[in-house]
Amino acid sequence: MHTKQSFPSKLFDFFNVLIMLLLIIAMLYPMVFVFSASISNNAMVAAGKIVLWPKGITLIAYERLISDKQLWLSYWNTIRYTLFHTLLTVFATAAMAYPLAKRWLPGRRAILMLAAFTMLFSGGLIPTFMVVKQLNLLNTIWAILLPSLISTWHLFIMRTFFEALPQEIEDAATIDGCGPVQVLLHTVIPLSMPVIMTISLFTAVGQWNAFFDALLYLNDKHMYPLQIMLRSYLIEGLNPPQGEGDLNSMETVKYALIMIATLPILCVYPFVQKHFVQGSMIGGVKG
Repeated sequence: MHTKQSFPSKLFDFFNVLIMLLLIIAMLYPMVFVFSASISNNAMVAAGKIVLWPKGITLIAYERLISDKQLWLSYWNTIRYTLFHTLLTVFATAAMAYPLAKRWLPGRRAILMLAAFTMLFSGGLIPTFMVVKQLNLLNTIWAILLPSLISTWHLFIMRTFFEALPQEIEDAATIDGCGPVQVLLHTVIPLSMPVIMTISLFTAVGQWNAFFDALLYLNDKHMYPLQIMLRSYLIEGLNPPQGEGDLNSMETVKYALIMIATLPILCVYPFVQKHFVQGSMIGGVKG
């Protein structure tokens, strides 16, 4: 049976759709503009004549970046930092969240309070740097991975998700002869893919865009991630690899580098979107 909508309801739907369309345009326009500028004539870009569509289409900016060995080295560094950091973060967070989801754990409340304390207070930049230095982690991949290994916010989300799982499932696995680690790996983890994919997405995006830790802990340019290279071109104004035309493609190279740095995350997101919505909702319902 069709129910006729009232005028206030139709008005609400209209403004709701209008606001959503405006938000979509506000998010898509910068991406379209950057792509158009990256394949446009540099003179047009420098003169500010690119508004939406490309003008004087050319791929010289991408050609110059592709020929830069430092770009591919930085790209590889970013990929391995992101991959290892995401895997280690998910493993460490799950290993800590699972026992904290058990109310019989001795000292559980105290551990949760200490974990929550770190959300408000931290050791600070200089003490953290001194710890990394004393552990001889400077200029190593571990300086990127370990200091930000576990996020307290992600820990609480995963703990809440684990608490919501039926205890009977774990009891059945225990009766079948599984130990605590086997229960976690073979029973709990497969049932927790929504929250795991959500935390993986947050972690991967954060690490992919991170540059400050690398700037702080790494001195060897061969270990720099892609974001350091992006920062050097956009903020410090360093010149890209020189080719035909010298600085004539400087502006377009900046936009091309932004596209290259952003594209992988844009390609990954659609595959984890369904898990992202479910994991965020479940992790935020029960406290």
